[in-house]
Amino acid sequence: MKLLDNGGNSEMKYSCTVISVSDINKARKFYEDLFGLELYQDYGINISFTCGLSLQQEFDWLVNLPKDKILKESNNIELCFEEEKFDDFLKKLEQYENIKYLGNIIEHSWGQRVVRFYDLDGHIIEVGESMKKVINRFLVEGWSMEKISKKMDASVSDLEKLLNS
Repeated sequence: MKLLDNGGNSEMKYSCTVISVSDINKARKFYEDLFGLELYQDYGINISFTCGLSLQQEFDWLVNLPKDKILKESNNIELCFEEEKFDDFLKKLEQYENIKYLGNIIEHSWGQRVVRFYDLDGHIIEVGESMKKVINRFLVEGWSMEKISKKMDASVSDLEKLLNS
């Protein structure tokens, strides 16, 4: 994703999000198996997936902070995923015995069902139905695009962009 020119001659480019993990191998297996993420680069204690998520063991060393400053369950960021087959994902998630959920599955006011839980290292994960799936569900129920627009608090053109993505 390119960001706007910051006034100079260079362009800023967002590259990735790096999260702290206690065991790179367990974390890698978790993200590959549960979410189907594909490895992009592997540097031993740091790996990157093709989606832009990176995992870092020994995060304290990387960011030059004391170990006790690297917090578990800090609850100040969440990693968000969308799933076309949400109910199938929930069944898959049930196979992970040590998952700590943040409440029950909810349906937001705009109609999207989501589940939140912690990963192995206490990062909040949100998995929701894809917005395209939500819009299509309303269309199958006979809703007009205008009614869906009002429900989801989004313009019809934005909804059409989601449908065509």
